[in-house]
Amino acid sequence: MTASAIRRITASTDTLPRSVEDDLALAWGTGGPERKHRLDDVVISQLGLARSVALRYRDRGQPTDDLIQVANLALVLAVQRYRPGQGLSFAAFAVPTIAGEVRRYFRDRSWDVRPPRRIQELRAAVHSASAELAQTLGREATIGELATHLGIEREDVVETLTAMDGYRSASLDAPTSESGPGTLADLMGGPDAALEQVVDIESVRPLIASLGERDRRILQMRFFDGCTQQEIADHIGVTQMQVSRLLSRVLAHLGRQALVDA
Repeated sequence: MTASAIRRITASTDTLPRSVEDDLALAWGTGGPERKHRLDDVVISQLGLARSVALRYRDRGQPTDDLIQVANLALVLAVQRYRPGQGLSFAAFAVPTIAGEVRRYFRDRSWDVRPPRRIQELRAAVHSASAELAQTLGREATIGELATHLGIEREDVVETLTAMDGYRSASLDAPTSESGPGTLADLMGGPDAALEQVVDIESVRPLIASLGERDRRILQMRFFDGCTQQEIADHIGVTQMQVSRLLSRVLAHLGRQALVDA
């Protein structure tokens, strides 16, 4: 065979499409800058694979661009760790590696109130089991059915379902509707000044009940009905000065009784 024929055969062989496994085998068969260059080429050629894995997890509360970035970084790790000739195809090795990194991203970054890792990992299982059993049973599964289906304790299911409420929280600045200007903060209750008076009111209630009818009437008119001392005097037939002395006497008596009871 002539040298020119050999060159033609070699050239035609070089133009045949190679698999990613072949490209990785060539990369690991070299060293230095050439290996890095070949591995970089493999990463670039498999970006579509990383993107397809990332898109499985979109619409779960995290920006799609961030998920793709995580998947791309995981792809780099997969390329660096994969060794051709050990049984698995590159895709069979890379997809679980990329998916695992994306799930880890959700576990570490997505919880607004982060529960223990055991509960974070159970969340996906409980979520999937709930959907599966709902389709099978035609209704929402009970806690016991979820526990039996997953082979875990009922307490673990309860803890996981409770923790799910902390997966995503809403901002107080979030609007309550698309058309109105109100926010969630507008619906929040504020301090109730009356609550601070509950103890005082309940403490003085039996003391007031022990007073005479006229004294209770004077207190009622002055502090609850908002009457002036002159209006009280006109009502009970005494002078305004007498009303002032009566109020002072009654309040002093209540003060002394409150100290005695305390």
